[in-house]
This record gives sequence, C-alpha cells and structure tokens, in this order.
Amino acid sequence: MPLRVGLIGCGNISDIYLINAALFRDYDFVACADLKDEAARKQADKYGLHKRSIADILVADDIDIILNLTIPEAHAGVSMSAIEAGKHVYGEKPLATRLTDGVKLIEAAKAKGLRVGTAPDTVLGASIQDARRRIDAGEIGKPLLGTAAVMGHGMEAWHPNPEFFFKPGAGPVFDMGPYYLSTLVTLLGPVASVVALSQSGFEERVVTTEGSPFNGQRIKVETPTSIQALLAFKSGAQIAFMASWDVWAHGQLPLELHGTTASMRVPDPNWFGGEVSLAIGRQPWEAHATSKDRFGEANWPKDAPGVANYRGLGLADMARGILDKRPHRANGEIGLHVLAIMEGILTAAAENRTVTIEQGCDRPAALGDVEARGLLA
Repeated sequence: MPLRVGLIGCGNISDIYLINAALFRDYDFVACADLKDEAARKQADKYGLHKRSIADILVADDIDIILNLTIPEAHAGVSMSAIEAGKHVYGEKPLATRLTDGVKLIEAAKAKGLRVGTAPDTVLGASIQDARRRIDAGEIGKPLLGTAAVMGHGMEAWHPNPEFFFKPGAGPVFDMGPYYLSTLVTLLGPVASVVALSQSGFEERVVTTEGSPFNGQRIKVETPTSIQALLAFKSGAQIAFMASWDVWAHGQLPLELHGTTASMRVPDPNWFGGEVSLAIGRQPWEAHATSKDRFGEANWPKDAPGVANYRGLGLADMARGILDKRPHRANGEIGLHVLAIMEGILTAAAENRTVTIEQGCDRPAALGDVEARGLLA
C-alpha cells in the first residue's frame, strides 16, 4: 500500500513534485498546506488534494510522510515539527540553514525511529549514477583532483522576490551548493576538511525583474556572493569548488574530475540527465549519452522537454526504503554532512583557517536499473 504524503509549502517547486508523483508507485499525495491560504487552495484544486492548515496536516492520521517544501529558513522548524508529530519527513535542500539545527533534527528522528530525507535527488538521476558506475569500475583510476563550479550573476534580474538569496542561510553556497556537494559525496565519498576564501562583489543588488512588485528595490547583501573552496576528501581526492553570483559570463564546466588513468566531465547536477564524457589517457573526449537510461530522458518542461527533471525520485526511494526496511539514498545523514561542508566553507573563509568536517556520512548505495524501475508505478 502506498505511503500517504502531506505537502507543506505550495510554492513554485511544488508543481514538479505533484506532477511527478504519478510516476512512482509507493507514495500518494493526500493533502497540502501553506502559510498563504491562497497558495494551498490553488494546489489543492489543481491536483485534487485536501487543503488543510499546517497544524492539522502535521497531526493527521491519514498522513505518513511530510514533504517539506518551505523556504530554507523554515526547513528545520517544519521538519522538527513533523518528527515530533511522529511523521517521516522529506525536504527540499538544504536540510537546515544552521548545523546545530540539522544535528538536533537528525538526533530527534533517530530517537523516534523515523526517516529523514533531503534533496537533491538529482544524484539518483541517470547521469550522476552513470558517472558513479564508471568511477567505481575504475574507468578513471584513482580520483585525484577536479573542479566544481556554479557561477552566474544572481537572481535580481529574473526572480520576482530575490531578497532572501542575499541573506544569511542563502548565497550561492547554500542555494546551489547542495547539488554540487551532494554529487561529489555520491561520486567520491565524504569530505574530511575544507579551506576557503570569500567576498561580495556588490554591497547592494537592485531588483530589475520585469513585472515584480519589488522592481527597483535595493537589497543589502549580507552573505558572501563569491566563494572559492578546496575540499579534501577522506578518499584522498582534492576538489576546487567555486560558487559565485558576481560573474557575468564564464566557460567553467559544472564538474570535471581527474584520475590516475582518465578524466571525466559530469553534466549540471541541477538536472537528472546529460552526457558523461571521458578522456582516457591522452585520447580525445568521448561523450556518453544517458538520455535513454532510466531517469535520464528529457521530460521538462512538459510542453517542450529539454531537461530530465524527476524531482520526487528521492521521496520514492525513501518510501520504498520504509516499506522494505532498508536504508534510503537521499538521506538525512548525507544532508547533514553537506550542511556541515557548507557551513565549514563559510567558517573557513571568515576565519582564515582549515575546518574539519566532524559530521560524516556513509556513501549511499548506487541506484541500479532494476531498483530504479521498481520505483515506478
């Protein structure tokens, strides 16, 4: 019998979760809630759900899992409320905006025997799983070094209300870092320590989003908007991670790894598909498409698919894990480890020192094709 899901947070990201739910066999949405009553009503009407208050959805007897899609600053509080109410919880990234809150959440869940899952589940997509399979098979030899880069010029030119992106708990590390760091942990294992530098290129940002009620508003920047970090992995690999909203244009690839026998390029970890490229020895790059693999085919946007977007896959794997009594892959321990890395990066930059990452994690099991197909309706 599918597990029953209650959604808290009915913003833009909720649509893809609600649309993709039909793909998976082990969970069904029952109800939704939001601080903004009109947002909850809209999604309830659109997807045939019950609209409830947040308080009611947390204590409801007909809900097993809370899907937490609130704003990042609310992630820890809502997830803790779900745990206290006896519900499993799966949430959008990051797990929390402060490491202390993340630690308390995981400890509370363990004490009650409840599951915590957290995005990104793009690490379960075709491209990253293909890259992992190739690394595990020794196709690049021992991973030595590499780069991960997410760069642009912020959200003030396109997001309707971009202020929170430039406040503590956000910035490029906390906003986009989870995709890149979770991918690196999936491919290389946990991080041991970090060093970093940071800066903010602009003291203020001006909202220029057409049609936004905040157009013309000035935003005070209160978190670093350019970070360069060096991640030392327990495996011995060393990765340079760059995250910036001060860059107008660049030619950096999302992820490039170099091993003792070959180099590898991994596509944008914000999506589930794309090409994995290898250069073995001194040979030229050879691209390997994943568009025909499970969770690699382009499906988004619906009217003109250009990318693979299977958000909800991690929730499906967690539901199956609960039913089968086995660990799930996009789990709270990995979310906590990534949170520790992100906070460690900012601390290392602010205090000009090496930060040891105390919160470790186990590398999750690979998602093979048989198991992947088994998650589908």
